[in-house]
Amino acid sequence: MKVCVSLLMLALMMPAVMTAQKPKLTVDANADSLTMALADRVKALDRIFAEQWEDGLRHSPEFASTLGDKRWNDQITDYSVEAYNQGLAREQEFLLKLAAVDTTGMDEQRVLSRELLMRQMTQDMEAADYKEWEMPVNQMGGIHTSFLELARQLSFTTVKDYDDWIARLRQVPKAFDQVTDNMTLGIDDHRVLPKRLAEQTLEQVKALAAVKPEESPLAAPLKSFPAGIPAAEQTRIHDELLAVIAKKVLPAYQRFARFLEATYVPAARETVGAWALPDGDKYYQFCIERETTTKLTAAQLHEIGLAEVARDEAAMLEIAGKQGFADLKSFQAAVKANPKLRPASAEALMNVYRGHEADMQAKLPQLFGKLPVEKLEVVAIPDYRAKAAAAAYYEEGTVDGVRPGRITVNLYNATERNLADVEAVSYHEGVPGHHLQISLGQEMTGMPEFRKHAGYTAFVEGWALYSERLGKEVGFYQDPYSDYGRLEADIWRAIRLVVDTGVHSQHWTREQMVAYFHDHSAIDETNIQSETDRYIGWPGQALAYKAGQLKILELREKAKAALGAKFDIRAFHDEVLDSGALPLDVLEARVNAWIAAQGGK
Repeated sequence: MKVCVSLLMLALMMPAVMTAQKPKLTVDANADSLTMALADRVKALDRIFAEQWEDGLRHSPEFASTLGDKRWNDQITDYSVEAYNQGLAREQEFLLKLAAVDTTGMDEQRVLSRELLMRQMTQDMEAADYKEWEMPVNQMGGIHTSFLELARQLSFTTVKDYDDWIARLRQVPKAFDQVTDNMTLGIDDHRVLPKRLAEQTLEQVKALAAVKPEESPLAAPLKSFPAGIPAAEQTRIHDELLAVIAKKVLPAYQRFARFLEATYVPAARETVGAWALPDGDKYYQFCIERETTTKLTAAQLHEIGLAEVARDEAAMLEIAGKQGFADLKSFQAAVKANPKLRPASAEALMNVYRGHEADMQAKLPQLFGKLPVEKLEVVAIPDYRAKAAAAAYYEEGTVDGVRPGRITVNLYNATERNLADVEAVSYHEGVPGHHLQISLGQEMTGMPEFRKHAGYTAFVEGWALYSERLGKEVGFYQDPYSDYGRLEADIWRAIRLVVDTGVHSQHWTREQMVAYFHDHSAIDETNIQSETDRYIGWPGQALAYKAGQLKILELREKAKAALGAKFDIRAFHDEVLDSGALPLDVLEARVNAWIAAQGGK
């Protein structure tokens, strides 16, 4: 399951760069900034935070637009190698500025903000070694889907909004050319997709290139004009937008499809693991550390995964036994064959999600002292990406309330999907999972803007996975099949530890990955196939779920043991969430300090 998919794909498309050198953060101890008064140093640090945030928005205008900042709505990102290098150079400058600020006497959140920003930019420098920009697209997304998703996220209330969109689309061919150049360099450097993923990407691009202009997702804003826009302007906008799609955008898709078919797919690799890339083993360990924010190795995570799979299977067998089944396989077969666990229609599937969200909303005051004000809605995944997408994912809303948070549900083969795990998925993607955690982060006050949008995968996905079991603790999962589905969802994430490390570190084949899923779960075939390809295309990301969940559970048990009768689950949850998403080691340090402050033993 993916959170904020368009932003995550934008990050995948825009990693660090190729040639710029890592900075040497040598600071003169006698520098003027170190002798400034505390108030002046605080202002200087806050100014750096603001400048860095503004720089990021200016050079990632699509991201700015998703936040409701329309200043660059007529622009798109520069994907050229030169722009990547310039971006890394700017990060070097910000690192040096941050390193020069003496934080003595500052409040802990400011000090932490400085450390987190320096940590993130230093990690960007390290990522440059692996040239991720040479593999900027895959079946999960990239330049071919990012603008389609952006069209769904923007608000169109004025003539300027529409004119900005037209101006933005005029620049799409240049962006495709830049990405094509980067992928061509990837071929030369032997940094290419596995052939299966390249073929799936080609299939997507061909389908998008073949649509009629008026049926393109890029033309969606034409379906509903605000009442305040005059009829003559509506006609002009309609004609200009369809013309730019027909004459600029669709030809760019067609050229990209020809490049993929004639050049890229033939050069794609037969291997599927990251180990096969240049410096592959080193790169995979970097991915592990970036995604899990731990120093765990692939071998350690593989063993944790095996243990978690065994633990979940034992709990699932207990449920099966209570239903009269002697083994898991026979029970899993019964679950698959049970027509009551299939939605009657796509709308019925959507309504199941909505029902679970409504039920959990009423229980939240038992678990949290602070709740977000941002609203939540359930919508469908766009058809153009449904086939290769997860069962559901979350898209964050905007703080101004114009766009609510969304659970985005996959309706592809809707009536063939199993309802057993929908309750767990609902809590994961909505409340108390992604929507609650991300919305609280957005609503923080007194924090730099980058802290409100931090996306540490282990924290974000670990919290969401932890949230699945909170439903059990407040009395949900009353249906044994739904409780089995909760465990099936948990073992899914445990299996990820095994198969992700298996394919990227232990040289497993794709067939071995699929076989392990079949041997240890009853996950439907549609999900097995798309998820297996997802792990291949996104090394290390799937490890973060269990890494984060297990750390939060560990810290909770530590707090309960230390505080005894003084332990308050609401206070614990508020402490975990009150600083936004954090690396797991930082979270652990903060919770330890909180326990001590509560008088823990």
